[in-house]
Amino acid sequence: MTVPSDLDISRATALRPLEDIAAQLGLGPHLLEPYGHNVAKISLDAIEEMSDRPQARYVVVSAITPTPLGEGKTTTTVGLGQALRHLGKVSAVAVRQPSMGPTFGIKGGAAGGGYSQVVPMEALNLHLTGDMHAVTAAHNLLSAMLDNHLHKGNRLGIDPHRITWRRVLDVNDRDLRNIVTGLGGRADGTPRQTGFDITAASEVMAVLALSTSLRDMRRRLGRIVVGYTRDGSPVTAEDLRAAGAMTAIMREAIKPNLMQTTENTPVLVHAGPFGNIAHGNSSVVADRIAGRCADYLVTEAGFGADMGAERFFNIKCRTSGMRPDAAVLVATVRALKAHSGRYKVVAGRPLPQEMLAENPDDVLAGAENLRKQIENIRLHGVSPVVAVNAFPADHGSEHDAIRRVAEEAGARVAVSNHYSEGGKGALELAEVVVEAAEEPNQFRLLYPDSADLRTKIETIATRVYGADGVSYQPAAARALADYEALGFGNLPVCIAKTHLSLSSDPSLLGAPTGWTLPVREVRASIGAGFIYAICGEMRTMPGLGSHPAAERIDIDEHGQIVGLS
Repeated sequence: MTVPSDLDISRATALRPLEDIAAQLGLGPHLLEPYGHNVAKISLDAIEEMSDRPQARYVVVSAITPTPLGEGKTTTTVGLGQALRHLGKVSAVAVRQPSMGPTFGIKGGAAGGGYSQVVPMEALNLHLTGDMHAVTAAHNLLSAMLDNHLHKGNRLGIDPHRITWRRVLDVNDRDLRNIVTGLGGRADGTPRQTGFDITAASEVMAVLALSTSLRDMRRRLGRIVVGYTRDGSPVTAEDLRAAGAMTAIMREAIKPNLMQTTENTPVLVHAGPFGNIAHGNSSVVADRIAGRCADYLVTEAGFGADMGAERFFNIKCRTSGMRPDAAVLVATVRALKAHSGRYKVVAGRPLPQEMLAENPDDVLAGAENLRKQIENIRLHGVSPVVAVNAFPADHGSEHDAIRRVAEEAGARVAVSNHYSEGGKGALELAEVVVEAAEEPNQFRLLYPDSADLRTKIETIATRVYGADGVSYQPAAARALADYEALGFGNLPVCIAKTHLSLSSDPSLLGAPTGWTLPVREVRASIGAGFIYAICGEMRTMPGLGSHPAAERIDIDEHGQIVGLS
């Protein structure tokens, strides 16, 4: 079966008026702020207005450890949301906003795909309602006020060598990773080494995603630490008197965006924190609204269950107070074959031809990763459901192999054809998700707030990643001690590591054992409300490939965008 391009499917979708989409959720027109014809902001008044309604069943979609191509979490999330409507459920989908860096790079957009995508996909992948730009502006305003403070006498006594706040841009640009600012004459600022991250990696973005209200966002922005004085005291955005103006820039950005799927299922698109150094989940306010408006709320967590889902449970749910009822693990034949170690998958290149041949033994050879990720969901007391995201080149025997592994591990499982068939192709998945979500569970956080930071890091490393232990570089050990002394020890932790392995080494496939997690640096996102440990080299400003997607994107003679994927 040949499926038209995502862009063609998006354009062929019969979009319904957003008032009708909102009405499915019981949201009146007075709560909508239209941005053009096909996107609207939802007023935060909806949180209070819907507060007396029952709480939706809350389902998070994660995955096994992915290949560099990704395994289709977004399209599975959308397809599941659509399928639940076919079962007569009122459903809503909540996803992150794509970053334009990957859209113009190798990965492409993040609207889902095929007949299970968020539409119009051009709007989603390019600008949307300007939330990314608001984050960029608020972040860089703080950078400007920080440098201006240094130039105007440095009243706070900031140590120029202990400034942690960089600048951001929503474009992949490796040349900006490390720069020197303030060059020129005396009037041009104070020279210092700094750099740019991509906007999705901004702490302002993580703050946006975890804030529970406009007032809470104002408090969190004020708590952002930009550096330290010479005596080691933290300097915040509030100290620089920047938080108020940052909040003014972000006042509209905190409102979730309402869109629809190819089958007119409501979608709340909001925030897009980086999946490596941040929690990689969409916003708390979107979930608080949709969670009172539907029978089922389906949301997505970035990367594999060892990363996005772990942070969903231990950071996002800790903040929101919401409790998940089921977790979906997306698995693909190609990912499990890749975990066998017999094939190499490279982003931007076709799969090896021999990888496409029918071979269930290759699937079984990579099955340890699936077993471990099922275990990681169960660690949190949540019922796992394995969703086999079916591709045209798959073979039935390979799907059967995945089903057997999942069932032997005690997980429900379904093969889903949502990409090619939309919601109808995900009906089996929806049925088993309903079964899982409606049975009692004992959701639990992996560690208490009161545990010290080392204990939190080591709990995740040993129980979720399968490490034997953790080693700390001297700088990381000092930072942990400093953060404890400053009163930050009660915060949850976010471990920044590769998404391509359960370990910190992307070359270790499957479910590796006999290794130690190396923590080389520890940083604090005090505004967002977590401490993050850096393990390995994390690129917070991606680069472009030899032939980035930007080369193919243009407009046609009618002014329509072409080449977007």
